[in-house]
Amino acid sequence: MNAKKILVILPHPDDEVFPMSGTLSQLIRDGAHVTYGCLTLGEMGRNLGNPPFANRYTLPSVRKQELMKSCGVIGIQDLRMLGFHDKTIEFEPHEVLDKVIMDLIEEVKPELIFTYYPGYGVHPDHDACGAAVVRTVEKISPEKRPPVLCCAFPNQDLGTPDVSNDISDVIEQKLGALKAHSSQFNYSTDLVPKNSKDQAFLERIRTERLWYYKY
Repeated sequence: MNAKKILVILPHPDDEVFPMSGTLSQLIRDGAHVTYGCLTLGEMGRNLGNPPFANRYTLPSVRKQELMKSCGVIGIQDLRMLGFHDKTIEFEPHEVLDKVIMDLIEEVKPELIFTYYPGYGVHPDHDACGAAVVRTVEKISPEKRPPVLCCAFPNQDLGTPDVSNDISDVIEQKLGALKAHSSQFNYSTDLVPKNSKDQAFLERIRTERLWYYKY
């Protein structure tokens, strides 16, 4: 991966963390410019912090701030909050959702796009987001079509990944992005594991697996 202009399209704050935050940090370190289009603010999420520090009224603002902090840790230069409603992406008219995505593609002119692999995201918003990106990119003529690199929810049977990326050199950024989303996650793990559970977690997140969508 040597793309210098990258577009990330995901449905929720925190979707960037586990599958791709280390890879994005590496690419940014090596000179890439990343635009991240986040479709929603995850305002329907059930987690309100542990112990709770948000409520139904404040959660959208909390998650917006967490997303901004996460992007800062990863190094993402251009964050776009696209204003769709959480848990409704599958019901958005295709022409509305696809136009927003196409407008971003035409503006950014990405050499590479990251999203969810349709059908392998577990959450309906994940799958609908990935399907919209794939559908929109397919409208571009093949010779101008940017590759779409997809993440999948863990344990989904997509076969051997096209990219299996060791992100050990930027794991501090990945942990920082994870901790930024404190309303959703309650991980205290740092770079010095305190027990075997911490060690296993660190080993698991050191490798990011991604698949190119095959048109």
